[in-house]
This record gives sequence, structure tokens and C-alpha cells, in this order.
Amino acid sequence: MRSEEHVGWEGDFLVRYLLVQEDTGDEEGDVLWGRCAEVEGLFADAPALPREVLTLRGCPRESLLVQAVTADLEPVRLLGNGMLSIEPADPASGGPALFWDLEDTAVLAQRPTPGDPGRVDIVVGAGVARYDDLRGGRRLPSSPRFELWFPSIRGDNPSGGCRSIDGLFTPRPHRPTQPVHLIGCEPAPPLLALLCHPLPQQADPITLRCLDRHGRTMANYRLGLDTVEARPSVLGGTLIDVTITDPGHDRPTLAARTVWEIWSRGVPTRPNQWAQFDAEGRSAWLNLTRVGPYGLHGHSGGTYHLDGQHATDRSGLLLALGEALLGPGANYGMNLDAVEDNLCGGPSVVPPFTLVWHHAAITRHALAGHILHHLGGLSYFEATVNILREKGVTIVLQ
Repeated sequence: MRSEEHVGWEGDFLVRYLLVQEDTGDEEGDVLWGRCAEVEGLFADAPALPREVLTLRGCPRESLLVQAVTADLEPVRLLGNGMLSIEPADPASGGPALFWDLEDTAVLAQRPTPGDPGRVDIVVGAGVARYDDLRGGRRLPSSPRFELWFPSIRGDNPSGGCRSIDGLFTPRPHRPTQPVHLIGCEPAPPLLALLCHPLPQQADPITLRCLDRHGRTMANYRLGLDTVEARPSVLGGTLIDVTITDPGHDRPTLAARTVWEIWSRGVPTRPNQWAQFDAEGRSAWLNLTRVGPYGLHGHSGGTYHLDGQHATDRSGLLLALGEALLGPGANYGMNLDAVEDNLCGGPSVVPPFTLVWHHAAITRHALAGHILHHLGGLSYFEATVNILREKGVTIVLQ
């Protein structure tokens, strides 16, 4: 099922959203559940999690996490958002894998682990949320391995681990969510069948496919359909409005709404349109570049020009790099690890080529405080330049 097939609607309203049950094997096998003119409540900031205190017991001193929080000159106190996983130490033994989000994590204290000078106990404050709350169960795998990810320290790779965590397995209230309203919905048979059952039921999540005016998919979001209500649509005719009372938290933020309005007209064609937004808006813009367009496979050679005057944060630098190499609306990686992967090949520009970085001093100064501890304390700007040069890019800083 191609999204572009549904852009024309025999009615007064443009189809901007599709409800789709995705076929993991092939998009052609996706099942249509409905077409909608609008969605209200899609953009929502997740409510802040209650603050909790956790003690990470027995963190190895050689880990990047411990090195960061115990540094003599400038110890890291604000770790930011992160993730925790608990998996079997021996993957062959099987057992459950458990995952948590750690929101706005702050280091409260650190001290040597009693009886083990090679390890450190770290006390942190954070908002804590389980990925798998709906699946239930609190059984640890046998011989558990605790791993922590903090992008502020280690990008998308583990920052360190620990032997155990005090305060993790405690009851937590269900995180409240805001309803989503599907306005002017033309339901397909699967959605009609679901609406025939008035009581709440367990239903597989459905994908909300967001389209621009050309029918191109801008983004996909998962919506839980455990509790839905339907009524005649405010748009009239045979359409209905559907309220999903507990759709989940995987939604774009309020800051993304203006960004989406620009993208709903089609893939941006002018450079630096993202420059008007703050860091949150730029992050939303970067997320929408995931779907291309992309350059020729393995194309190399030539000279490209990066405009650094607006590349004043991490997202801005990645957006400027993507525009320089592939044009507006494209990205060359969502993070530095992905940039490095693209430099090694794929549907993108690959070395050797020359990159002329205009206004490089502006970017260097703005990102001087964005330190990457796993890369020897380099700033984000310095790390980007090093990765490009190591992979064979000739960089001219102006």
C-alpha cells in the first residue's frame, strides 16, 4: 500500500493522515485502517516524571561514566537523558531483557564501592520510566548485566555499567497521557470492526502515517488502540471522529508543530530554513529529514560548501552538513556515529571530496562547551572535523 495512492480524496478535505497496520516484511503488504483529514492532540510534551533517587552500585572505574563523574577538574554532574538495560550476562542463557528511560539525570554523589577499590557507587536523581510497563513482570534475568547509555557521554553506545541498582524496582504510578482525536476519519473495515466493541480491549498498536500535501510520508507514530470512542464527525457527511483516550507517549513535541507545518507543504527546497528554530525545533526538523532525499549511491569527488553561521548546536551542525552534501531536507546522519557510517559508503556522498566550512569560527565557539568524553574530551565541532578528515575528507575552514 503506497501512501501516495491516498492523497486524492473524493471529498472536500485533504487526506493528511493514514491509519495503517504495518507489514514488517513489505510496505506493499500494509493494511489500511482509515484515512483522516486532521488529528488533534498529536503534538504533546510528555509530562515530567516524578524525581527518584537511584544508587548505581559497583560501576567500574575504567568506564567512561565513572571517568566523567570523577574527573578532577570538571566532573560531570548533569548526565541528561539516558537509558538503562538489564540483560543476561550470557545471551545464550536466554531470559528477559528489561529497559528503562532515565530522564534529566543528575549526579548527587559518588564514592568508592565498599571493599572494592576498583569500583565506584554513583547516586543519581532522575525521572524513571519502564519501557515494558505494559508487559508487566519484574523478574531479573539470571546473572544480570546492567548497562547505561548517556548520549552526553558516549553517543549511542554504552557509557558504562554497574553490578546492581538500589531504588529501581519500586511501584510507580501510570504516567498520564493526553488523548488524540482523529478528525474527519473514513474508517476501513479493520477499524470499523474494532469500533463495534464498546468495551476497552487489548488491541495491537497501529501506525499513524503523517503525509504532506503530495502524499509523501513525513513521519510514523505508534498509537495504542486499547480504548477508543467514535461519533459523527464535525466535518459532516459519513465521516466520523475517533478519540483514542490512551495513545501512548510516542508523539512529537509542541515545539515540532511549526516545523511540521513547513514540511507539510513538501520537502524544503531552500537552505537554512531550520535556522529560525531553537534547539528543540531543530531536533524536530532533523527527525523529519530521516526519509530523504538522498544523493547518488557512493558518489565521490567534488567540492561542497557548509554554511556554519547557524550551526550553533548539535542538530544545527548535522543539518548544515546534510544540506551541504545532499541538499535541503536531507541528512548525512542523525548523530556522529551515523555520519561516520555514511562516510564509509551507502546512499550518500563518500570521500574523497572537499568540504569548505564557511563561518567555522562561529560553530567552533558555539559548540566549545559540548564535550564528548568518549573522544578524549573533544568538542562536538572538533570531533566532527576529526571524523571527516580521518575518513578522507579535505576540510577547508574559513
